[in-house]
Amino acid sequence: MSFDQIAALTVLVAVVAALVHGKLRADVVALTGAAVLLMLGVVRPVEVQGAFASPAVIALAGLFVIAYAIELSGLLAFLIRQATRLTQRLGARGIWLVIGLCGSVGGFLNNTPVVVLAAPVVRDMALSLNQSPKRYLMPLSYIVVMGGLLTLIGTSTNLLVNDMARNAGQPVFGLFDITGVGLIIGLTGAAYLYLVGARQLDGVATADEAEMARIRAEEEERARPTEAPKGRRRWFSLPLLGEARNQPDGSGDGVLGDVDLFDKGKERPLELKRALASIAVFTAVIFVAATGLAPIAASAFAGAVMLILLRVISAEEAYAGLRPEILLLIAGMVVVGMAIEVTGLAEAGANSLIGVIEPLGPLGALIIFYGVTLFATELLSNATVAVLITPIAVALADALGVDARPFLVAVMMAASAAFATPFGYQTNVLVFQMGNYTYMDFVRVGIPLNLITWAAGCIAIPTFFPF
Repeated sequence: MSFDQIAALTVLVAVVAALVHGKLRADVVALTGAAVLLMLGVVRPVEVQGAFASPAVIALAGLFVIAYAIELSGLLAFLIRQATRLTQRLGARGIWLVIGLCGSVGGFLNNTPVVVLAAPVVRDMALSLNQSPKRYLMPLSYIVVMGGLLTLIGTSTNLLVNDMARNAGQPVFGLFDITGVGLIIGLTGAAYLYLVGARQLDGVATADEAEMARIRAEEEERARPTEAPKGRRRWFSLPLLGEARNQPDGSGDGVLGDVDLFDKGKERPLELKRALASIAVFTAVIFVAATGLAPIAASAFAGAVMLILLRVISAEEAYAGLRPEILLLIAGMVVVGMAIEVTGLAEAGANSLIGVIEPLGPLGALIIFYGVTLFATELLSNATVAVLITPIAVALADALGVDARPFLVAVMMAASAAFATPFGYQTNVLVFQMGNYTYMDFVRVGIPLNLITWAAGCIAIPTFFPF
């Protein structure tokens, strides 16, 4: 091995170890790794500069601002309340309808605020039917997470994989290119949860629980403010688009388990003018990106600026909506990923896999590759997995002499669809306490869900992205 390869591998191991340890901020760890690689000459300054100005970072920055404007307008909470009123007469089917609607929203907005706002609604609807909320809260989290597979902007992982593939010379993905695959995985996973998974979590709520739920709902209705509060600080500091597995600051999951967050999620009233303007700009951004008139980075950046110019959101609010720790984490990990590629480590890793999976052909390679990515995501953050696996995906496809896009889509899907632990996503932790789940509840339901979505993905990916 050359010096550059040894240095890149050492930094990679150190970064992964620090992220798994979890005592240091993830963005600081990633930036430290990038700085060491730069100082050792493994990557050049121009490559580091490109990482910090990458389309993924620019797109996320713009989308963070747009999503924050939608959040401040109270539109999401309003839509969930309206959906609840329409479906209350449908009983349990109404709860599943609300969960499905939340999943579709997850393809465009971050899953954390969606679950924070929807979970109390789902809980109270379940209790009003004398059913245990456990049957619905975990499926809510899982289905909203799978909703992030529907579009390129559904999760930051998708944008990161797309950006790293572009750096490797691969054609970029369109906004809805992965929708077919994500839809099949999502519908298959949702069917399992509806028919099998939820039944494993079944239970009957006591009459006291149901009565308390009605009292709590009435108290919350009376306590809800009638006009928008001025200058209130944002009540949670989580990324507004995409889902990193761990907190970017490495602080762990203690705060996320606070059930009080759910009650605070209902406090923002609808501001109609702000909501209409925010959703109009967001729709324009999606249209421009989907039709190819401009890249998603350009349209998202322009949309964020437009919101400020229209005074839908102030400059101060726009800066508050940015998540610098997420942007810096991604930029730092992109630098680490570049080092893996430019030093030849990705090609070496792919070559080591070739001897094992080449006899299986492209489909066999895809199945094993998806499983490796799925397993890695249970242990590491989404961004880390994307950085580790994406260069190998490109090198593996080159070695097999096939298109790299099926393997890249496999990274997007598997890195964002691991369900076997309650700490895989913020949304899992959020429902963990509210539903009074045990760790083994997630294992019992999540492992079969992993296997089912794995199979669905390996069938869907070659269908939409032939080798």
